[in-house]
Amino acid sequence: MSDSGEDREPEDAVGEDPRDTIEGDELTHTDDEGNVQMVDVGSKPDSDRRAVARGTIHLQPSTIDAIRADDIGKGDVLATARVGAVQAVKHTWETIPMCHQIPITNVDTDFSVQADRVVLTVGVETTGKTGCEMEALEGVTTGLNVVWDMVKAAEKDADGQYPETRISDVHVVQKEKEQA
Repeated sequence: MSDSGEDREPEDAVGEDPRDTIEGDELTHTDDEGNVQMVDVGSKPDSDRRAVARGTIHLQPSTIDAIRADDIGKGDVLATARVGAVQAVKHTWETIPMCHQIPITNVDTDFSVQADRVVLTVGVETTGKTGCEMEALEGVTTGLNVVWDMVKAAEKDADGQYPETRISDVHVVQKEKEQA
């Protein structure tokens, strides 16, 4: 296959437009020409909205013990991660290009410290024209990244690598919407 474009279909080739393949829905972040755009939510009514996301960071049991004993040299791991998660929620619109800046009315963070992992759940609430799932996801990923940053000295192996440390299972677990 060449890089010259000879093997590609011409733009006017007969076939299905990928923008027409979503049943009953439009790709809302592109215009008719396929250009990226921010979704116009101006005509939508305000709704009370809540989204909850969750994720996990897998750590060595000795690191978990140090977190529980507040024996991590950088400070209180979970308190710092909580601040990072809330900050990420508030700044989501600055890091995700087509995300609206929304009024955050509440952020809940919950850490479950288990034998070899920390599970972070972030709930976000807003009243507005668009949901807050991205904010909840950003809160989880940043909160877990802060945990990693706080414990990285304890997690490194002799070669300075992180063979067991990983963040996984980040997902939206709940989404609610009620007319305001």
